[in-house]
Amino acid sequence: MTGIMLGSKITGWGAALPGTVITNEDFEKRLDTSDAWITERTGIKERRVGGTTASLSIEAAQKAIAAAGLTPADIGMLVLSTTTPDQTVPATSATVQAELGLTCGAFDVNAACAGFVYALVVGHSMILSGVEHVLVIGADTLSRITDMEDRSTAVLFADGAGAVVLSRTEENNFLSWDLGVDGTLVPILYCDHGGYLRMEGREVFKRAVLAMVSSAQAALERAGITTDDVALVVPHQANIRIIEAANNRLGIPMERTAIVLDKTGNTSSGSIPLALAAAADMGRIHPGDYVLFCGFGAGMTWASAVVRWGA
Repeated sequence: MTGIMLGSKITGWGAALPGTVITNEDFEKRLDTSDAWITERTGIKERRVGGTTASLSIEAAQKAIAAAGLTPADIGMLVLSTTTPDQTVPATSATVQAELGLTCGAFDVNAACAGFVYALVVGHSMILSGVEHVLVIGADTLSRITDMEDRSTAVLFADGAGAVVLSRTEENNFLSWDLGVDGTLVPILYCDHGGYLRMEGREVFKRAVLAMVSSAQAALERAGITTDDVALVVPHQANIRIIEAANNRLGIPMERTAIVLDKTGNTSSGSIPLALAAAADMGRIHPGDYVLFCGFGAGMTWASAVVRWGA
């Protein structure tokens, strides 16, 4: 491969959601809340719960591999982003690797809701090191660590998974990225072992908008493009008002934004690939389009990446 420029592009994608749907009306029946209150403040109308991190990962991955026109034998590395592994040990990626019939290495990444973009950057790095196809999965089962009696968090978090296949190319399709964390902000969003998610909502909102805007701007600058060049933004699906505020500051209209949170809730690592898969399936992305991924999460982590959509 001497003298050949290596790059990566997304060649396949897939999504998986549990079968059980919980609507805002379901919460109205047992919590001091309402559909109007939840919708206005979050944009969420319903969410899915159930399954395991591994089972959802496997379903999404099988679809992504098939969409890429590949077989499990073609995959040279598996990177699974999750904050909710099925076991403390081993990594959930080991279970997923075995069930998919892969023969490559596999490992988990935990960067909270920014984790999928972290994993995407790691996958791209593996491509640059010589791997031909990398399977990148984002999956979480947040319902297992959510207090369903706490109206401030119960209405937000849910379960789901998305996956993509990154393949080697001689084109420079993975243009830039920006990864970061501010560990001093751990107390505003966390979950202790054996406990439930705890969140300071207003502080998370403020910090999330700042992180998304700053990270997206850094990635765009490194890619040598502006927001006017971006065909589609695929943000972390946490809260519609956070996305609207960030888009407003970036100067990107909501019409150029992938949104699925109204039907999925916040699925953490699963949210960006779920939104990407939905947009791709609807034909919203075309060859040559610039796509901006942007996530933020507990830690506080943030991550952005700019890719040029391949044929």
